[in-house]
Amino acid sequence: MTHVLVLAGGPDAEHDVSLRSGLAIADALRAHGCTVTEHVIPHTATINLASLPGDVIWPALHGPWGEGGVLQHLLEADGRPFVGCDSAAAACCMDKDRIKAAATALGLDTPQWCVSTDVSDDLLDGEVVVKPVDDGSSIHLHMCDSIDATRTAVTAVLQGRDRVMVERRVRGRELTVAWLIDRCLPLVEIVPATGVYDYQAKYGRDDTAYVVDPELPADVVDRCHVATERITAECGVRDLARVDFLLDDAGTPWLLEVNTMPGFTASSLFPMAAAATGRSMTDVCAALISHAVARSLDSAQA
Repeated sequence: MTHVLVLAGGPDAEHDVSLRSGLAIADALRAHGCTVTEHVIPHTATINLASLPGDVIWPALHGPWGEGGVLQHLLEADGRPFVGCDSAAAACCMDKDRIKAAATALGLDTPQWCVSTDVSDDLLDGEVVVKPVDDGSSIHLHMCDSIDATRTAVTAVLQGRDRVMVERRVRGRELTVAWLIDRCLPLVEIVPATGVYDYQAKYGRDDTAYVVDPELPADVVDRCHVATERITAECGVRDLARVDFLLDDAGTPWLLEVNTMPGFTASSLFPMAAAATGRSMTDVCAALISHAVARSLDSAQA
């Protein structure tokens, strides 16, 4: 019987969301027959992995510390198999600037952007989105329609951060592609009641609608899948990911970001997409644990 250590919490802004993901994952693994130890990493990011039991580890954390390479580096030093990206791929995908640069190099459409370290830097004018370079769940997301509003938002986001992204705003349908063990799952369209899929729309309210496998032209679905496959391969993503797009009125899907540890809460998009293919949470979690263990065995044999 596999003993799984599920880690949740951590110092990032998505601490509470991580707790919900970790609980759902732990419940699913127990339903599969695994022995599960749950451990909450405190806001201080204090952890002694060597003291925690388990044959394989699932780091169910979201944010720059838990998902962006820091924790993955500790897991690599620990030596046990774990679900998700290695530290290099995790760091790459958490950095929206690096992801958009990689997408551009691959010839994929991504909105024009700049990264600022100071409010006095040259910034994009007009309708833009201001957001942290390395955070998730639409943390500190600002929609701006003037340069003055943009500078105010940049000043706010730079509090406690070194960099901020200013991205040309694309209006259109919000789409996401879940990627599970080298295969794309059906698209999910997000329809927020307020028009902006921010943190509250994701986790604080229940008025956001989700459409699994929405009616879209076949070429749009294919372009989203191809872009997902190419960006995940380019960045060395493994096991699972979620790639977000905006589809404009002309039918162009614009790649926004890559999430390497998607949420596993009741309202999360990854398990929603998996369910459309007949995969339950238990099936998905069991498959990811088996895949992580098999990868570790292959590495040891090599």
